[in-house]
Amino acid sequence: MKFTLSWLKDHLDTEASPDEIAHALTMLGLEVEGVENKAAALKPFTVAYVKEAKQHPDADRLRVCTVDTGREEVQVICGAPNARTGMKGVFAPVGSYVPGIDLKLKAGKIRGVDSNGMLVSEREMGLSDEHEGIIDLPEDAPVGEPFAKVMGLDDPVFDIAITPNRADCLGVRGVARDLAAAGFGTLKPLDIAKPVEGSFDSPMAWRRDLPAGLEDACPYVAGRYFRGVTNGPSPEWMQRRLRAIGLRPISALVDITNYVTFDLGRPLHVFDADKVAGDLTMRMAGEGETIAALDERAYTLDPEMVVIADANAAHGIGGVMGGETSGVSEETTNVFLEVALFDPVRIAKTGRKLGVISDARYRFERGLDPQSADWGQQVATRLILDLCGGEASRPVDAGTIPDTSRTIDLRPGRIAQLGGIEIDEVEARAILDRLGFATQSVDGVIRAQVPSWRADVEGEADLIEEVLRVHGYDDIPVEPLPQLSPIPQPAVSPQQRRAELARTTLAWRGLDEAVTFSFMSSRQAEIFGGVPQELHLANPISSELDVMRPVALANLVEAAGRNADRGFPDVALFEIGPQYRTSEPDGQDDVAAGVRAGRPNPRHWAIAGRPLDAFDAKADAIAALTAVGAPADNLQTSADAPGWYHPGRSGVLHLGPKVLANFGELHPKVLEAYDLRGPAVAFEVFLNAVPAPKTKGGKLKPALMLSPFQPVERDFAFVVDEDVPAEKLLRAAKGAEKQLVTEVKLFDVYTGDKVGAGKKSLAIAVTLQPTEKTLTDAEIEAVGKKIVQKVEKDTGGELRG
Repeated sequence: MKFTLSWLKDHLDTEASPDEIAHALTMLGLEVEGVENKAAALKPFTVAYVKEAKQHPDADRLRVCTVDTGREEVQVICGAPNARTGMKGVFAPVGSYVPGIDLKLKAGKIRGVDSNGMLVSEREMGLSDEHEGIIDLPEDAPVGEPFAKVMGLDDPVFDIAITPNRADCLGVRGVARDLAAAGFGTLKPLDIAKPVEGSFDSPMAWRRDLPAGLEDACPYVAGRYFRGVTNGPSPEWMQRRLRAIGLRPISALVDITNYVTFDLGRPLHVFDADKVAGDLTMRMAGEGETIAALDERAYTLDPEMVVIADANAAHGIGGVMGGETSGVSEETTNVFLEVALFDPVRIAKTGRKLGVISDARYRFERGLDPQSADWGQQVATRLILDLCGGEASRPVDAGTIPDTSRTIDLRPGRIAQLGGIEIDEVEARAILDRLGFATQSVDGVIRAQVPSWRADVEGEADLIEEVLRVHGYDDIPVEPLPQLSPIPQPAVSPQQRRAELARTTLAWRGLDEAVTFSFMSSRQAEIFGGVPQELHLANPISSELDVMRPVALANLVEAAGRNADRGFPDVALFEIGPQYRTSEPDGQDDVAAGVRAGRPNPRHWAIAGRPLDAFDAKADAIAALTAVGAPADNLQTSADAPGWYHPGRSGVLHLGPKVLANFGELHPKVLEAYDLRGPAVAFEVFLNAVPAPKTKGGKLKPALMLSPFQPVERDFAFVVDEDVPAEKLLRAAKGAEKQLVTEVKLFDVYTGDKVGAGKKSLAIAVTLQPTEKTLTDAEIEAVGKKIVQKVEKDTGGELRG
């Protein structure tokens, strides 16, 4: 939202400086993003009188000008066709910076003649694109005065950020009202006391043809007919203000609608009455109905959108943009005015569907003052008659202005409870009154009538916020929060921390985090088991991203392929994000997925190279599961990994029937599809499937128990059937004596003639850690017997001789 200081003073009687106003606005919640004062940049440029302009002796298109700057006479070489004796222009002295052409002026010679300064054009000043000639000022312009002051450019432009709830400040008057309430001047009355009655009956009427239940799409519309208007340029003061806020002046009628939009926050529209057939009707658009809009684009509408139409076609998209065919032009002499109310939600949906961003939509979707449909018509009528002449008809309307009146009670004591500062009832009432709330005291309670322009105020807390922000947030004393508990509850649960814990662990293991789309190609999704129809996108951002990804790993494999194509075959990537089973809210799983391809280590003369294998992926998966609280010692492994993994070189980690992770080498078909050289390994950890950690004896961690006694390590080798998994043997050995056995490692696997066909030898190292005394040989021997017995019982194997 932009406005100039002089524009603000149309509504606010104030002597405050621009800096004071900017600070006050920010403290009121209307954050100032910038204040631009062109007078500062244009300070070196002054009004000058051209005493003489004669032909350059050596150039047909140049003139040698003698310029009176008010302080001295200087010689300037000028090539503008309108440079002449007796004119007044704008002089830029030597050493000044010319913003429009990014040039710092220096004294010099042009075709052998001295030139000391410059007579500038509007483009060279950065004011417009006009560059056919130098600026030609009026005869009464005072020589030597700053150009910015003479032309009214010494008017600071404020740019403020408006939060969505403050639609009342999307007009200069609303901003002025807040400043007046804060004590930075007095709000001037809005001159609508004497409405224009009109001198004839309008030949056109407003109508509403809305289906039952949709009457609120346009509850009210008003306007009137103007005849005999002249649609020339708008006055200079209006053009200057519109340019200052970034709008291009077009014509008086169009400029009036833009001006009122920013001045009072009341969008308007005018139709060329001679281009409309009969009355205008507010109705819902037909399916596939089209309209050529004022932005020179054609839009296809649907029955959820409101249009303004005559007997033949739609001439406007309600609350969003007018139509091109009924737009006003220089030839327009008869005008029909529209001042309407629309449903904010419907306007927002329409704008999003059509991709239209307009000043009208911006205001309508945030909610207008319903009463503005009444006084907005009066304001527009006066401006049209003053600037364009003609006659106005008597007003016409359709529908009813909604009744938004409501009363809210404010208990003065609640201000201190919610806001932390004592403000007495008298001051609180005074603040609310200045903001437009009509208040009265009833039994110690402030009863406030909410003004029509404050749709955001719904309860007592909103009134307290109004009092606090106007009184001043800086006046709220700094107080420490009360000590509620010596040990506060954690703000984030262990389940919520899983993603961050997994992310940190995988990064420490040397994987680089990737962020990919939640979409993928349906063709590639078939490689990973396919995707149900409900996950196909109705409006994909690309034909290659037409489904929600059923497997997060798929995009990482594609990323590894892209890296290989660009000369980086050795990659280690991971991503933490969602993958999708169904379109339902509970059909999404959070996954930590990773892929490694190429060499696990850089080539080095002292390090022997090795290919990646399934155990690299298993180690990554177990590390991530351990980090998020999964009981790693209790994990079981099975060989039923999904089809995108290599059969026999992959596995599944689970707790009972619950699958926690997949890991292994990628299937050769997957590598071929993504043009990857194998082997490449991957893992998928399903974060949602990890059970919550069990808490025993409270929320504190158990005490750290370290043993001062020497650990003992013993090796065992067992011959078991070839199909017995090593994991089963390791678990049996560890469960033989839980108090002493702290670690069991597999260090050798042997198959061959020495153990017989269908058999294999598994060698393990068992660590015994005593906690009360050093173990004797007999005690160690006894534990060893228990280990052998337990392994033989659980696996059917025998100790290798």
